[in-house]
Amino acid sequence: MATEQIAILSDVHGNLTALEAVLADIERRGITRILNLGDDVGKGPRGRAVVDRTEQVCEVNVRGNWDDFLPAIADDGPDEMVWWRDELRPEQRELIRRRPLCHDLQLSGRRIRLFHASATSVHTRVHVDHTREEFAGMFAATDLTGPGPEPDLVGYGDVHAAYQRTRRGRTLFNAGSVGNALDEPSAAYVVLEGVPGQDPAPFGLQVVRLSYDVEAELAVAREADMPQYAAWAQELRTAVYRGLSAVEPVGGAR
Repeated sequence: MATEQIAILSDVHGNLTALEAVLADIERRGITRILNLGDDVGKGPRGRAVVDRTEQVCEVNVRGNWDDFLPAIADDGPDEMVWWRDELRPEQRELIRRRPLCHDLQLSGRRIRLFHASATSVHTRVHVDHTREEFAGMFAATDLTGPGPEPDLVGYGDVHAAYQRTRRGRTLFNAGSVGNALDEPSAAYVVLEGVPGQDPAPFGLQVVRLSYDVEAELAVAREADMPQYAAWAQELRTAVYRGLSAVEPVGGAR
């Protein structure tokens, strides 16, 4: 079989400008398979448009933590959460809460597992600077992943910082964030390359980073009078999480 490429996206967070820049790059590379690891919504101004777009172009959309909790926000919840919830159409709220928690595939003989945050829960965060125990836990069979053989390669999102670690034949990678990167101010995604199926073959993993028009996206947020605009602008312009100072590590990213 011929080698193919698969694009792995995560954490668009309502940033349609960044998503369109990434999709244009994916098209330029001739990639036709796109998998999305969740958190389409919240933080940015255009969750509704992002959900529509990912449903259109992605063969799989995994549920993220924001996709899980935002539709359940009560009317008397925090103002910004209610704003992001109501920016979505009612059927979209139901759609994102029904998304699968995990997706498995095989490429070049490698068993690959994809989820949003961890094998435990969409709400359990595993940072870039994780422990050996946390690394091992990402490969475990759990209620979230279901039973089955242990994967050789696990990919996730959630912490908004792309990286790759290999220990004793197992590789853990983070796809970074398309719309809210907190490692450098750019849009990030991952390309997997290999031969579909269980036969061993050459395999590649590449992190792709793109510049995009941050100020155009911020103008949309201002026009919409989006809550938490100042914190959002800081994150997009500097890639520093709003709860951290510039000198603190990215391990606290959300």
